[in-house]
Amino acid sequence: MLILPGTYPTNYQQFMSKLLLTALLCFLALQQVFCRHGSGDFHQDYQLHISRTNIPIKIDGDLNDSAWGVASKAEDFWRKYPNDHGKATRKTEVKMLFDDNFLYIGFVCHDSGDVIIQSLKRDIGHDGNECVVVVLDPMDQRTDGFWFVLNAFNAQSEDQLHYGTQITYSWDNKWYSQTKRYADRWTAEIAIPFKTLRYSIARKIWGLNFVRVDEKNFEYSTWTHVPSNFRSHDLGYTGALVWDEPPPAAGKNVVVIPYATGGVNGDQENGVKTKGDFNVGFDSKLAVTPSLNLDLTLNPDFSQVEVDKQVTNLTRYNIFLPEKRGFFLENADLFGGYGLAGYLTPFYSRSIGLDKNGNRIPIIGGARLSGNVSKSTRIGIMNIETGSKGDYSAENFTAVSVNQNVFARSSVKGYFLNRESFEPEAVKKSDPLSKWGRNGGLEFDYSNLPGTWKGYATYQQSFKPGITTEDKYLETGGTYSNKHLKFTVDALSVGTNYYTDMGYVQRISNYDAVRDTSIRVGFKNLYNDIVYSLYPAKGKVGQHQFELETVFYYNPDYSFNEREHTLKYNLNFNNTAGFLVTAFNDELNLLYPVAFTNGTPLPKAHYSYTNGSIGYYSDSRKTFSYNVNAGGGGFYNGSLQTYSGGINWRKQPHVNVSLQAEYDKLNFPGDYGSSELILLSSNIEIDFSTKIFWTTFLQYNTQQNNYNINSRFQYRYKPMSDIFLVYTDNYFTTPFLTNKNRAIVFKMNYWLNL
Repeated sequence: MLILPGTYPTNYQQFMSKLLLTALLCFLALQQVFCRHGSGDFHQDYQLHISRTNIPIKIDGDLNDSAWGVASKAEDFWRKYPNDHGKATRKTEVKMLFDDNFLYIGFVCHDSGDVIIQSLKRDIGHDGNECVVVVLDPMDQRTDGFWFVLNAFNAQSEDQLHYGTQITYSWDNKWYSQTKRYADRWTAEIAIPFKTLRYSIARKIWGLNFVRVDEKNFEYSTWTHVPSNFRSHDLGYTGALVWDEPPPAAGKNVVVIPYATGGVNGDQENGVKTKGDFNVGFDSKLAVTPSLNLDLTLNPDFSQVEVDKQVTNLTRYNIFLPEKRGFFLENADLFGGYGLAGYLTPFYSRSIGLDKNGNRIPIIGGARLSGNVSKSTRIGIMNIETGSKGDYSAENFTAVSVNQNVFARSSVKGYFLNRESFEPEAVKKSDPLSKWGRNGGLEFDYSNLPGTWKGYATYQQSFKPGITTEDKYLETGGTYSNKHLKFTVDALSVGTNYYTDMGYVQRISNYDAVRDTSIRVGFKNLYNDIVYSLYPAKGKVGQHQFELETVFYYNPDYSFNEREHTLKYNLNFNNTAGFLVTAFNDELNLLYPVAFTNGTPLPKAHYSYTNGSIGYYSDSRKTFSYNVNAGGGGFYNGSLQTYSGGINWRKQPHVNVSLQAEYDKLNFPGDYGSSELILLSSNIEIDFSTKIFWTTFLQYNTQQNNYNINSRFQYRYKPMSDIFLVYTDNYFTTPFLTNKNRAIVFKMNYWLNL
């Protein structure tokens, strides 16, 4: 069912029933048409046998140890991106061996000479880098696995894979590698300790795939034939790693990471004098079973965390900022995988250890038990205790999540969250809602084996003192995708009293600029999105992509609130360059006055406006690359002009310098005023080697009246063990460069395997 621009349903209940009925009929019809186009029996078509070696293997990147000569070989990779037409342009060969302690992987990547990479930093990832990737699914369930990346200059990245979620590189473990570069190829040797993996020794077939990124040709290739509309790490398209004998037991994996910090800091904005401090603490990782880990943290420190990237916010709501703290990132999908990421989720870890203004609240300690308790059941249990700071009271946070795999690639998930405050009784009586907050819910996620059909349904409930109505969040939806077409439909309902003390809900809090207060209003949401892609077999164009996105919002009484239509066209060339054209139309009944300037707030009224933009981004493989974007049109009862752009200079493999700029001009009639917003950011990265890095990030934001300097030196003196020296400074932009606060922090940690 396609919702055309300029139209909107006035009766939410009637429309939602028609929408869901239409979606169901489309689902059933398309299922009959496309169900025969599954992923095939990849375990039969793609097999690599692995055998034990008793010959020592030296990880030097040469692959000249005699053991490699008798190892089975995977080759004849398929082109994956920008299209999946035929075999890869350049040949890739992969071999695997094992002994009692390590899983060995050897790559030979035939090439024409120089390679392209983005950085020597750990966790730089695969995009834009000449690299190889190992995808492992030891439980062979097509839902959970591991992803190891190594670029041609030996920069490592790794992560866990869960239900096809996005790669975040939040999972860290110690493994070993080395690369070498020649005139006609580059080679890589990898040794992964078995104790870093989670598997059963009884299982003699693992899911397996390999990825090669040939950046000079702007080509991704995979060992198995993964369609272009699926991610290269999709576990539904793995081949089989066949063990000639059972893999060895993983053994104990106990890691202790102690740290010590010291530094000086001053807060001129709040009249706090410069002072020094010293701190110690530790993190610990203990393997309870080969597939279940216990993580402990005592007095954790996050001083090495990068600063948030600032953006210009022209919406009526607070923006979602990603988590950057390592303790909360690992296995984050267990707790944060409910709802809609970045829009509505009951668990948002930034609510722990940070107040609403982003100021740090001390975390005393925490524990997390996570992993598989059986081949199809995954659990997560986390408890965090925070201390008090100023008027902010100590709190306890508990999160429990259980994921049960069903069918081929589907799951039933349930969670419970609890926040308990230790506020004085007088405060609790004056604000009873601050006493505690709890959330619970169930979710069913469906995916057929090839991943072309996905569906979901969720029921979530919040619990607050004295509240028994309008406290639910309900949602259902689904997606169909093939090589050319992707169609998504979604419907949700959020009650006005649906509270998430540990979560994030974007639209529920409405700021009234006249009364200087926020009002909670629940909402109903209808969403559909259609994306159509073309992949020319010849020529300079790699992809044409057309997208129509439609969103409707309704008030709790089912009256119309807002409609958004977005039309996009994206043209991607085969040299990484491209164009993006966007048209946007919005119609809304504004519930409360809103201010975007220092003038009179825009009144509660009906608004309708249209704007658009066009942008170009150049070939990112070049030493010098750039992007430009210009847009404008209506904005409420006024106008908006936006201009942005950036340049990047890279002298590989050691230097990266980038500069981004954005200028926004808002004009409203009469006393509603006008405003000019400027956002500048620059990142200077110097990688002396894969062990020594110096990164400086500068941000100038007139909307937040802040100029930030963050400069960080990092020395990885041993694997996963670091020394940091961090300098942070913040100034007002008005009055110009008046200091707010500054700090210098030294930190040292050590990764100790017991």
